[in-house]
Amino acid sequence: MADVAVIGLGGMGSATAFHLARRGASVIGFEQFTEAHNLGSSHGDSRVIREAYFEDPAYVPLLRRSYELWADASEASGSELLTLCGGLMIGRPDDGVVAGSTASAREWNIPHEILDADEIRRRWPQMTPAEDQIALFEHRSGFVPPEASVRAHAGLARRAGADLRFETSVDQLSFSSDGVEIEAGGRRWSVEHAVVTAGPWAGRLLPRWAGALSVRRVGMYWFAPDDWQRYRVGRFPVHVWDDAERLRLYGFPAHGDPRGGVKVAFFRAGEVCEPDAVNRRVAPEEIETMRAHLAARVPGLAGECLRATVCLYTDTPDEHFVIGHHPECDRVTV
Repeated sequence: MADVAVIGLGGMGSATAFHLARRGASVIGFEQFTEAHNLGSSHGDSRVIREAYFEDPAYVPLLRRSYELWADASEASGSELLTLCGGLMIGRPDDGVVAGSTASAREWNIPHEILDADEIRRRWPQMTPAEDQIALFEHRSGFVPPEASVRAHAGLARRAGADLRFETSVDQLSFSSDGVEIEAGGRRWSVEHAVVTAGPWAGRLLPRWAGALSVRRVGMYWFAPDDWQRYRVGRFPVHVWDDAERLRLYGFPAHGDPRGGVKVAFFRAGEVCEPDAVNRRVAPEEIETMRAHLAARVPGLAGECLRATVCLYTDTPDEHFVIGHHPECDRVTV
């Protein structure tokens, strides 16, 4: 009997498997798709990392610890998993992104600057904020690469002794005070504890929460810049724009292959979907909506869309994370 089963080996699950195995636990992991696949929530080349969390200052200690763990994983795996390029949170002073980021930065003494529209344009002439917009610039913001992170954490987990089983779907999860039973890949497994990191498929395994978890289909886009050098790491920051339409545009600096374009997306925007029946085709009108937003904010990116894909975003009613024991059994952690 393994000590712990980790169900779902994306960004969170692969890291969970590694850290449990490193602490000496006997770990078995299950993932229904291939390693570092592009069907869930852990793909798309880049994810923003930031300390001045606008959603709630209470997350800042967790984020600070995550920076340490990203650095540790980078060193242990020999992979570059953390790029700190600075980040701009742009909007009007009372918009949620700016006001929330400022509150977190001030409460936790996070290094930052408050910039007016003129200063934003002076430092980053690629951007065209409105006159009444300001920005919080967070020096230690940046991005992590999700696919490379999954591969790195999975490799580290195996090195620490974890048994990771990809292309093995968990069909049933049951639990009692005596342990946890898992049916997967035509076999039955007994473990002391289970950690569910199944993302969009969590509701299928945890019916109690199925009605509270909504899965959204979110588009990600890569546009050709007017001058790649102006948008590369070191000359262009991570950025999030707040606006009245609740379409929060965010984007990254160019990195990797210059032919790959510059990635942008809308934060928490997209229709609710079923993860097993999602439309993965990005329609021309979706690309045009993004292009129009870029033309008003980062006009040098409002050219050719080189590629677009779909990511799944799982949310709760209050938009906070579900972290903790299952209310019916402390042998299951979500």
